[in-house]
Amino acid sequence: MTVQDSVPDTSDGPGQEPAVEAAQLPADLQDERLIASHGFSGAVGAFTTRLRSGDLGSVPVVVGLIIIWAVFQIANGSFLSSRNLVNLTLQTTSVGVIALGIVLVLLLGEIDLSVGSVSGVAAALVGVTFVNEGWPLVASLVAGVALGVLIGFFYGLLYTRFGVPSFVITLAGLLGFLGLQLLVLGKDGTINLPYDSALVGFATRSFLSPAVAYALVALVVVAYTLTRWQGRNARAAAGLSAAPMSFIALKAAGLALVLLIPVLVLNGDRGVSSMFLLFVALVVVTDIAVRRTRWGRSVFAVGGNVEAARRAGINVRMIYVSVFAACTTFAAVGGILAAARLVAVGQSSGATDTNLNAIASAVIGGTSLFGGRGSAYSALLGALVITSISNGLALLSLDSSVRYIITAGVLLIAVTVDSLSRRSRQAHGRA
Repeated sequence: MTVQDSVPDTSDGPGQEPAVEAAQLPADLQDERLIASHGFSGAVGAFTTRLRSGDLGSVPVVVGLIIIWAVFQIANGSFLSSRNLVNLTLQTTSVGVIALGIVLVLLLGEIDLSVGSVSGVAAALVGVTFVNEGWPLVASLVAGVALGVLIGFFYGLLYTRFGVPSFVITLAGLLGFLGLQLLVLGKDGTINLPYDSALVGFATRSFLSPAVAYALVALVVVAYTLTRWQGRNARAAAGLSAAPMSFIALKAAGLALVLLIPVLVLNGDRGVSSMFLLFVALVVVTDIAVRRTRWGRSVFAVGGNVEAARRAGINVRMIYVSVFAACTTFAAVGGILAAARLVAVGQSSGATDTNLNAIASAVIGGTSLFGGRGSAYSALLGALVITSISNGLALLSLDSSVRYIITAGVLLIAVTVDSLSRRSRQAHGRA
């Protein structure tokens, strides 16, 4: 008798999942089976099981955002007005784009303290070349973004070739690129961008018409439904558990509601900003890259266990270099958008609390400081929390010192929740 003959067949048939106890299955597979066998009730059961085991996902930040909005609306009835929410989306974009890069770095368990300085020097380069040197706008934008790419590539080489900690590399970058920004701007210190330029127009005056906004919502919902339907059919054809169509339809309806209500409110004023739409598109593309590509799975693997990822054949050096480059590229784009919204770039661009807001947005949004856990949507949710606090306190005419104190408290709570949920996941075998 061979070794194979002596092993009992525990499969349910060709292409089907092993008939083992549910407790022995991976968490995601347990959830799939619950949803497939019990539909909506199974989804609720899987969700509550994840919560009890410490896998909180975006629940804390969503609950926190609702509480923050409710408090500010009670304190000032204009907070949730269409006009103020349009302003909120404009304020969120630049911080959110920078935070998107921080999310990627945190997935590796690293940090970038220089994103504020990188955003400032990239904006300064665009302003000087476009206004003072007379470059075409496209060439100036390419130069600014390319600078961000080169900085991240340099960080990655220092980290992978010489083993310099990312904290030290990016702290030096914070100081060095702040100095470079001042050098690029020269003695004037401030450059006003032409108000009639395409860049400023895109950031301040470009909004979707109501018809286009509603059509876009419909397109997203249809695309989501078709994608989930194809995935379900592929699983069913392979003999694997698959969610019922009723559950997919329910999720599509929920997505439509989540998208339709904000669009309806924003259309009460100027509408959906093209700049904010660009931010959301970057979030979606980054989420797909992180969750659906080999590169993204490698990022999670390296963030979870570097040595295990290396032994699995992953090019760890390439992952680090690419992530650092992506982070600084997002920082450059965010800095350019911030300058366009303010119609100027100066010595304070990227300074003050830019680093704080970007890092806090990523952490508050749900990305773990311990590496290996997080989502691109953390940048969107976290940036909404940060800018909501700033916007609400400004409406109440409170001093910026109060904003710093409240933001610090929210950040501390987010890190504490992350630490506690990590312990709970380890105890339940979901880490």
